[in-house]
Amino acid sequence: MLKRTNSFQERYDRLLHELRNEILTGSIQPGDFILPENTLSEKYGLSRVSVRRVLAELVDEGLIEKIAGKGNRVRLPGEEVKRETLTVAWFSTSFELDIIRQLVEVYENDHPYVHVDLLVLPETEYVDNLTNLMQYGVGPDVFILSDIHIRQLVEANRLDLLQPYVPEKIDVERDSYQKVFDMFTVNGVTVATPFVFSPVVICYNEKLMKEAGVNDLPEMEDWTDLLALAEKCTQDRSGDGIYERFGFCFSASQNRWPVFLLQNGGRFIDPATGKSVMSEPNNIEALQFCIDLMYKHKVSPIFSHGSTYLAESLFKRERAAMILATYYFMNEFRQHDIRWNVLPLPKKVQHGTLLLGGGLGISRQSKVQEMAKDFINFMTGKPAQTLLKQRGCTIPMLREVAEDNSLLDPDIHPEEYNVFLEVLPYAQTLRDLHLKQSEVELIQKELDLMWANMETPEEACARIEEMLNRSRSGVNVL
Repeated sequence: MLKRTNSFQERYDRLLHELRNEILTGSIQPGDFILPENTLSEKYGLSRVSVRRVLAELVDEGLIEKIAGKGNRVRLPGEEVKRETLTVAWFSTSFELDIIRQLVEVYENDHPYVHVDLLVLPETEYVDNLTNLMQYGVGPDVFILSDIHIRQLVEANRLDLLQPYVPEKIDVERDSYQKVFDMFTVNGVTVATPFVFSPVVICYNEKLMKEAGVNDLPEMEDWTDLLALAEKCTQDRSGDGIYERFGFCFSASQNRWPVFLLQNGGRFIDPATGKSVMSEPNNIEALQFCIDLMYKHKVSPIFSHGSTYLAESLFKRERAAMILATYYFMNEFRQHDIRWNVLPLPKKVQHGTLLLGGGLGISRQSKVQEMAKDFINFMTGKPAQTLLKQRGCTIPMLREVAEDNSLLDPDIHPEEYNVFLEVLPYAQTLRDLHLKQSEVELIQKELDLMWANMETPEEACARIEEMLNRSRSGVNVL
């Protein structure tokens, strides 16, 4: 037999839930009076006795106080007030962590009845940690997700853990960028609200350029220009093969080297057949160019280990004049006395670069979903997005803030900060490569021999193409 719905209890709980959330999210501010008892009674279909019981619960929680002859007022917070906890997870390698802590402090000041518990999780196995926590009901309410994390959740078939949410105030075309939202949209549903984004661009050291005789802003139309500039900035004073600096530092990171394939019209998968085309000539030519930068032209240090931050480390130490970088990483320069700027990437057959992003997700199991939504409303609102840009280089998702030049600080931002607007129209995401995240990781691992000059691009591409096609036909290649 079906259990009969207790409509009274539903109306009672609804009143309690909505009043509590309005107070916690700041919709009703401390010192404000809530609606009169008779108005609440009529609105929720409850007797005034029941309304008074709800109000008594809120008094016991320390959220409101009864003022004789006036009504019920939201209490001014004091030390004795119990705060509701909102748990927010972030990954440990995020370049924005210091700014996020500042934003959390601002949010708590504006929401005196809420305590935000910032949970910093290791980047290694971040998604596994999140899913395990949520699966056992002890997970965070809100969490940061990169576009790669979204792809991992899709492949693990765990999007069910997310409660899709986008603030009603946001119109994608008017307020943000469609390509940024596409990174967090699966089957037409935006599963996490975009928060920040960055294309891959070229970072260059102005001082090293001037020392190499490049006094004006360098221009690079194609790979020939990139190579010529890199050769000019590479320095081996003694001629003994010990380089004081390199003109360019190649990166084997999965968020860097694919830009060369994109610039040469390369592709990994034929979307019409679903089969790998890794051994196509455009791919081989692009990879050969990367290899030649290191071994033939010797304008870049040789890849010899698995670190994906070698280029960034050498750039910060002023031992490399140019690197591929994101606006995320540029936050690192706040602690370094480096004169630097940014450029769009050169092209070969066409313009091309990668687009990365970070979004805010909500746990479907969160018991404070209204608070979680309010926190995302705050983080994607103009004040928070403005603070994010003022304190760092990361590009906010809110268009009016991202494109507001009055917020630029020469001590923080590069002079050509707006290069992102130039490259965004042709930037592609990892999803555009038609690869599963596990396939991206497979390619990344299998290219190590080629980067170490122990295998030709032709050999590497033929072998990886076979592995991908075998995997797609159901054969385990891992």
